[in-house]
Formats: sequence, structure tokens, C-alpha cells
Amino acid sequence: MQRRDIHQDHEFFEYARLQDSAPEARRDRIDVAILDMNHSWPNVGHDSLVHAVLEAAESLREPLRDAGLKVRALSFDVRRKLMLPDNPNGRYQLYIGTGGPGHLDPRENDGVREYSQGINETDAWEAPLFHLFDKILAHPTAALIGICHSFGLMCRWSGAAHPRLREVKSEGMPFNSLTAAASSHPWFSQFAGELPDGKRFRVVDNRLFDLAFDGGSATPIAFENDASDAVTTCEFARFGEMPRVYGVNHHPEIIDREHVMAVVEEKWRHGEVSRKWYEERLHTLENEMTGDNVRQSRLTSRYMLLEPLRFHLERLLRERAG
Repeated sequence: MQRRDIHQDHEFFEYARLQDSAPEARRDRIDVAILDMNHSWPNVGHDSLVHAVLEAAESLREPLRDAGLKVRALSFDVRRKLMLPDNPNGRYQLYIGTGGPGHLDPRENDGVREYSQGINETDAWEAPLFHLFDKILAHPTAALIGICHSFGLMCRWSGAAHPRLREVKSEGMPFNSLTAAASSHPWFSQFAGELPDGKRFRVVDNRLFDLAFDGGSATPIAFENDASDAVTTCEFARFGEMPRVYGVNHHPEIIDREHVMAVVEEKWRHGEVSRKWYEERLHTLENEMTGDNVRQSRLTSRYMLLEPLRFHLERLLRERAG
């Protein structure tokens, strides 16, 4: 599939990073809410998620055209501008939360402590965000996919796990391990069936915090390894065979070298990042996204993000098309 620029208008997709308020709802737009947790930090994760929505929309290009519809990704700057989409309604039913810097409790981010990573923020957005999570969970079909920082917030919101600072940052492409619950899950069991041992899978990792599993009503799908209490994938609700509300403590939006290169080049071309940032990302790609790691990364991305995303988007398309 041709790598497309998210900033260009397409017949099946459009994107807007919101400055103050969302554009008006339109009958011919299927709006996907991106919950941006990056606090304006330059990153590839946010735009990679927008690209994932674009590619899901492109795979539905013909039925979208036949129904006279477009997918519209709207990015809400949650932590810096205190912006949130509406609760699930006729307009919003698919939400995707990004990764981001700093502690998973905003009260810990004073801009001084090392783990705050320079972030100094208020906690004013937390209660409204958790209220939104409540409403999504209570809705029969609304979907929420949380990546890394967003997943940590979902764990705090639900009581499923609490953050624990790691002695050494986890980065690169380590293995995670599926649980017994994943092996009996209608979707994740298919993932297990494609793994040589039915359990261990590669992830793209970049995190300071573990999420120590506490239980509750969440279903653990994966841990860092079989001996660890650090949960890396949890399901909070399901729709049919697919997870409806779930999150991961890694980066399945970083699919492969080609996808990341497209995002890095796009951000450089639009003047969003420095030359140093650009060259550092290229160096990382040269050292990590090589050999069999690429195939395994694609497999993880497919099961942990891309297919569930497409499933929920296609469901919204069918509903809107009537």
C-alpha cells in the first residue's frame, strides 16, 4: 500500500490536530478521537497511530465511497490543553489513546524529578478523562484502545495495576509472554497460534514504568515474562470476538521500518522536528528494525492494534451506511 501523508486530504480520510474545539459533526464523517498524551513532545507514536487509522480507512475505501463517507481522525491535546472529546454518542464511538512522557500520575510530574522527563503539569484533566473511560466502558459498543501512557492511565483508572519505576528503562524489541487467558480468547488465541511456542512475542518498547498487576475485573492478556507481575496487555471489555476496551504497555503502532520511515520523513518535511531528532530516529531504525524483528513486529502490530482497529472502524461504517 502506498505510504500516504496524513496532512493531505484524501477521498476516504482526513485529519485535524485540534487547537481549541472540534469541528462540527457531519453526517458524512466517521470521527475517530485520538487522545494525545504527549504533552507536545516530538514523537513518532502519535502520527503512527493516525497513519494506522488512515490505512484502516484506505482498506475500506470502496464501501466508504459507496456510502458517501470519510473517516476523520481528530486529535485532542489532553494533558497540555485539557481537551477531550464528548462521551460516546452518535458521533464518537472509537477512541485511541497515545503514549507519552512522564509519570503516570500527573501529580508526580513537577518538571524536576527525572521520571517526569521535564513535564510540569496539572491533574485537571485526569478526572474528566477517567469519567470518559467510565462512559466508554458502560457503552455497549464504544471502543477504546490505549497505548503505553494511555494504558497506564487505564490501569490506574480501573485499579487493574499500579505504576512502578523500573531500575533500568525498557527499550528496544524485547519479548512479552501471553497468558492462559489469551490462549482461550477468541481473538488473541489466534495470535498465540502464530507464535512458535504459543506465548512469546516481540514488542517495540520504550518505557520507564512497569504496571504491577493488582487484579480487579481486568483480564491480563500478556506480561513482561512468565515470572513477572508487570502486565503489558489487559482487556477491560469485549465486543464479539474482539477486545472493545483494552490497552498495551508497548508500541504496536510502530509497525515496521517502512511505516516508521514514512512518519519520520513526513515530520521532517513539515518542519515539526529538529535535524538531531530526525537523525536519531534514523539511527534507531538502522539498529532495531532489521531481520526477523521486522516480521515479528508486524505480527504483533496486526493482533494488538491493526485488526481490532479495522474491526471497530468497519462496524461504524456499517452502522452509518445503514
